[in-house]
Amino acid sequence: MSDPGNDDDAVDVSVVIPAHNCRAYLDRCLTAALVQRVKKQIVVVDDGSTDGGSELLDLYAAYHRASVKVIHIEGGRGAGRPRNIGIEHATGRYVFFCDADDYLGPEALERMVAMADRNASDIVLGKVVGHGRRAPASMFQQSADRVKLGESAVYNSLSCFKLYRRELLERHRIRFGEDMMVGEDILFSVHAYCHAEVISVVADYDCYNLVSRPDGTSIMQQAASRDPLAWLTMIRRPIRLMAEHVEPGPLRDHLLRRHFRLDIFAQLGAVFLESDDVRRKDIAREVAALCDEWYTPGVHDQLNAIDRQRATALDDIERLVRLARIENATVRRRLTGLRWDGDLLVVTGAAGLEGITRDDGMAVVLRSRLDPAGEIVIPAERTGGEFTVRVDAGALGSGIWDLRVAVEIEGVIRMGRLGAERDSGVTRPAPRLMGGAVVLPYFTRDNGNLSIDVGGHVVAVPGSVRLIRTRWALGRRLLVDGEIAVAGVAPAATAVKRIVWRERRSGCERADRVTALPSGGFTARPAVGRLSPGTWDAYLELDLGGPPARFRIETDAATVAAPRRWQGAALLRSVRPYATSGKGRLSAVVRRLTARTVLRRILR
Repeated sequence: MSDPGNDDDAVDVSVVIPAHNCRAYLDRCLTAALVQRVKKQIVVVDDGSTDGGSELLDLYAAYHRASVKVIHIEGGRGAGRPRNIGIEHATGRYVFFCDADDYLGPEALERMVAMADRNASDIVLGKVVGHGRRAPASMFQQSADRVKLGESAVYNSLSCFKLYRRELLERHRIRFGEDMMVGEDILFSVHAYCHAEVISVVADYDCYNLVSRPDGTSIMQQAASRDPLAWLTMIRRPIRLMAEHVEPGPLRDHLLRRHFRLDIFAQLGAVFLESDDVRRKDIAREVAALCDEWYTPGVHDQLNAIDRQRATALDDIERLVRLARIENATVRRRLTGLRWDGDLLVVTGAAGLEGITRDDGMAVVLRSRLDPAGEIVIPAERTGGEFTVRVDAGALGSGIWDLRVAVEIEGVIRMGRLGAERDSGVTRPAPRLMGGAVVLPYFTRDNGNLSIDVGGHVVAVPGSVRLIRTRWALGRRLLVDGEIAVAGVAPAATAVKRIVWRERRSGCERADRVTALPSGGFTARPAVGRLSPGTWDAYLELDLGGPPARFRIETDAATVAAPRRWQGAALLRSVRPYATSGKGRLSAVVRRLTARTVLRRILR
């Protein structure tokens, strides 16, 4: 994994692990680091542990002298100083920071180093997954060789659990804040992002496992670590550091948006409701001071409705409280009916916010999983506490559409997935064939939410293909006539594409043309006699608005033509069409024998 010009013994990655009273987690963390298939150096900085972790670390260092280096310091005042000491002892081309209670995926460093070497990356973000803790997700939608800081979501992740080019850290003296109990990694990450020329993302593998301690002893699990006033004081440092490196304009506004959304206005949410009146005024005053310094029209335009309203209501504590209650209220929703009315899917239900008796509007929102920009909003008809929407399913594009109910109150829109809570009589409506596409309403397997599959992307398309008769023709062809039904009706002639023969053992396929007939009939002349030796299963392939839909061709023994043999040169070819046992589906066994092989069999 090293650069071609580097020495063969050069270290690829220095894994820096600060450890303070984490003995119960050390085995898992260190084992996961040791199995990484890169040339590695594991630097563990024991920050004054008193739980026996120091002795365990010394054992690891003794048994893994080539890989593990342990440094003991007196401390316990946060992870900033141990990480900085780890950087000073690092010799790898890259540095990765891992907390002692977390652990790496088995291929994490191998994949991230490969990404960095391929792109000359300064920072590589590896997918983070949470175990009892919330993990960042917006930046891990897809892997990327190179992303731009101002055109991506990578800045949303300001934890230090990433791969950094060590030369970057040394050239710019990028270090953690040693006087900070929380936020030291934010300061570090902001500084690194400001100097990184190439940022990459590994999103297709679980690189880092973020673990919640059951005893709640982690600093970030303690309530004091998220004190709103302390957090607002802390966040000034990374914002000012960023502003020193990024001039005013779209990029700075994009980065400030992250701080206002996740660091500043977040203090006006649940923690604001939990505070008393005096503390609420203090929080609002600190938020207002940050807004006076950094809030720009460019930031305003990028925020959601509730945060924009907060920015204009910082002198109105009652308004801020109402907004916080709206934001934190549970979205109640219940599906009470689901049926077809012609080509319209009629959805009825009840929705509202817990503890809030009124709303200013309601709608059902359909979002496409395949197209992030695909969204359809259907205003709801209201009758008392019930709502009704009619979905024109035939107008939906190919893909999977998830249904959400949206409730608007005071300019704030809250949404929740629809379907998991539903009346006992609500069942999945029958599929429909509309305009050449099959429409399949369904409830998701994991949570039972309502979605619509247009084209059969994840839901099996109900249909049948059955033979009426078969016979042999010239050219070693098997003439077949049959009939098709999809969702109980005959598909359009344009939907019928081809007949496909698939060899069971090799997976090899051969396709032949099909002629569609009126009322769901079809005819084909597949050259079965020219198939290579093996057992071949027959499918009819249709285009129903999504991926090609294949149906096994059903038949019975009485309909299948008799076996056929052909003599050619020194070869004897035999084809035996047959109906499989059980469900009765068309298959064919093809054999090819030389004259010598036939004679040998006769003489046995």
